[in-house]
Amino acid sequence: MERVERIAAAHPNEWRGGWRVIAAAMIGNGFGPGMYQNLSSLFVPGMTAAFGWTRGDIATAAGIGLIGALGVPAIGRLADRLGARPVIVGATLLLAATLAGFATLGGALWIYQLLVLCLALSVAGTSAVVYGRLIAARFVTHRGIALGVATSGLSLSTLVLSPLVAGVIARHGWRVGFAVLVALVLAVALPAVLLLLRGVVVAPVHRAGEAEDIAPETLLAGMSAREARRDARFWRLGLAVALVSLASVGLITQLAPFGTDRGLGLEQAALLVTAFGASQIVGRLAMGLLVDRFPARLIAAGFAAISAAAFAGLLLPGSGVAGLAALVFAALLMNGAENDLLPFLTARLFGLRAYGETYGALLTMSLFGTASGIVMFGRLYDATGNYAWPLSIAAGALALAALLFLTLTERREGEAL
Repeated sequence: MERVERIAAAHPNEWRGGWRVIAAAMIGNGFGPGMYQNLSSLFVPGMTAAFGWTRGDIATAAGIGLIGALGVPAIGRLADRLGARPVIVGATLLLAATLAGFATLGGALWIYQLLVLCLALSVAGTSAVVYGRLIAARFVTHRGIALGVATSGLSLSTLVLSPLVAGVIARHGWRVGFAVLVALVLAVALPAVLLLLRGVVVAPVHRAGEAEDIAPETLLAGMSAREARRDARFWRLGLAVALVSLASVGLITQLAPFGTDRGLGLEQAALLVTAFGASQIVGRLAMGLLVDRFPARLIAAGFAAISAAAFAGLLLPGSGVAGLAALVFAALLMNGAENDLLPFLTARLFGLRAYGETYGALLTMSLFGTASGIVMFGRLYDATGNYAWPLSIAAGALALAALLFLTLTERREGEAL
C-alpha cells in the first residue's frame, strides 16, 4: 500500500485534474453499444411481428453475432499503443453505422447477426477498455467511485431513454426508434466526447510522460498481458464476470417481453427497463464507494448474492408492476456493479502497463457470457413457453460468481496498483 499512498500524495486533487475524462466517459459509455443492449427488448415485439422471427431466433442471432467480441483485446492493445482518441472516434462511427443498419433491416436473419457482430466490435472504443485506463491513471484514492460515476452514464441513458424510445416505437414504429439512437450517437455523444477530451493528454504507454497530471510510473507499472494471463486470478475473475453477464444480460434483453407475459402493456413493461436503469446507477455508485473503503472481493460477493436471491424471487407468481420492478432492480444490481468492478479490479490486480489488452480479454469473457445468456433466455423460452428455467439457471450462475469473487485475494507485494 505504500506505493499507492505515495502516488496519491503526489496527486491530492484527483477530481480537479480528472473531471473532464469522467464526463467524457459518462457520455461515451452512455451512448455506446450498451445503450442498444439495454433497450433492445423494446424492439423485439416489432421485429418479431415484422419478420416472423421468434424470440429465440433473435436471441440466437444476437448471441452468435457477439463472436465479434474476439476482436476486443486486439482493439485494447491498439488503444495502449496509439492512445484513446482514434479508437474512440472509429468505434463511435462504427456504432452509428450499425444502428442505421438495424433501422433498414429486411427479413434476413443473417444480416441482423452481422450487425450484432459490428456492435460487439464497437464495444472496445466506447467502454472502460479505453476510458478505464484514462481514469485509473488519474485516480488512486477515489478510483472506485470515479469509475462508478463514469460508468453510470449508461445507467442514466437507460433510465432516461427507455420511456422515450418506448413512446417513439409505440407511435412511429421500431425503425424510427433506431433512427433516434443514430441521431443521439452522432449529434450528441461524439461531439461532446471530443470537446471534453480536447486538451486532455490521452497518450499511449510509450509516451506516458506527456500527461502532466499522471505519474509516468503509474502508467508503466504492472503486468504485461501475458503475465496477467498466467495469474490464476485473471481466469477466476473472467469466469465470474462471464457468469454475471450470462445471468443478467439474458434477462435484460427479454425485459419487455417478460413484462408483457406477466400482463403488462409495452409502456408498462418499459418501467421494468427503467427499474433496470435505476439499479445500474445504484450498483455502480455503491460499488465504487464501497471498494474504495473495503475489500473488493467481499463487496462483489455480497452484490452477487443479492442478485441471485432476486432472480429466485422472479420465479414467484403474482407480483404486480411495483413488485416486478423491485425484483428486477435487485436482480440486475450486480450487472450495474460489475461494470465498475471489472475495470477497478483489472487496474488493481494487474496494473496499467497493458490495461487495454488485459481488460479487453476479460471483457471478451464477459461478452461470451452475454452471448450465452441471450441465447439461453430466448431458446429456453421457445422450448418451454416461459422463463422459469432461464431464471433458475441465472440464480445459480450468480451464486457461483459470488463464490469466485471471494477467491480474489488482495494484491501481493510488488504487483500492480
